[in-house]
Amino acid sequence: MTARAVTIGEGPRRAVFGGPDGALGVIAGPCVVESEKLVLETCEKLLEACDPLKLPFVFKSSYKKANRSSVRSYTGPGDAEGLRALAAVKKRFGVPLVTDVHAVDEVKAAAEVCDLLQVPAFLSRQTELLVACAQSGRPVAVKKGQFLAPDDMKQVAEKLEAAGAAGVLLMERGATFGYHNLVVDMRSLVIMADFGWPVVYDITHSLQLPGGETTGGDRRFARPLARAAVATGAADAVFFEAHPDPARALSDAATQLPLADIKGMLEELVMVRAGLPLDPPVRA
Repeated sequence: MTARAVTIGEGPRRAVFGGPDGALGVIAGPCVVESEKLVLETCEKLLEACDPLKLPFVFKSSYKKANRSSVRSYTGPGDAEGLRALAAVKKRFGVPLVTDVHAVDEVKAAAEVCDLLQVPAFLSRQTELLVACAQSGRPVAVKKGQFLAPDDMKQVAEKLEAAGAAGVLLMERGATFGYHNLVVDMRSLVIMADFGWPVVYDITHSLQLPGGETTGGDRRFARPLARAAVATGAADAVFFEAHPDPARALSDAATQLPLADIKGMLEELVMVRAGLPLDPPVRA
């Protein structure tokens, strides 16, 4: 089954994910808005990596983080300031934006600034939140809960469809494997692709080692897992978080990718995708 095309944003930089001839999409940016300067700098560098490869790009950053491990963890600059910083990215570069929302009352303000709304994995079954996002007029991306089987995402997609969503993206970010560990079952990409919507592989959250006061992770596995996901033929896009200096990032410092590494990684993924059969079985 070929994924339905989902258009994100407007104008010359709108991004189209899926469809019979869709290029590999990219959703990327820093985990959380730390400052306007940081998001502008990061977006500029990501475009320098994506544009030569003609990859459709959506800029991502959270204007608030509602699910941090510790009460002492940074949660954002404040709602209004975080959304202002994202708006500045769109004004400067014209790119589509995505941010995550955690409650129904956050949807309206986020949809006024962003072109795609993201539902976090922990909230992937929250019907009221899914319906509110679908009714915002924006496409909706949902991360598969670490506790869900991939076929459970069919019901998630059906909730969004029934509520009139402008489009749906289904995202894989790893599954809980015992305590403080995640594994990625690449079969999940193939299974979710059968639901007819674009599938996105979340590279950096798949690297996490959750638990404790600060979530850990191991970015060594970013490229191998990303190559494997694209090689399934089922990933229409990749998601990752990137930072100018990950070690000093205020959130997910262990797994955000250095901006200097992005160009090489994307070139690898484009080569993997180019080597796939013209009619891979997953899209038959």
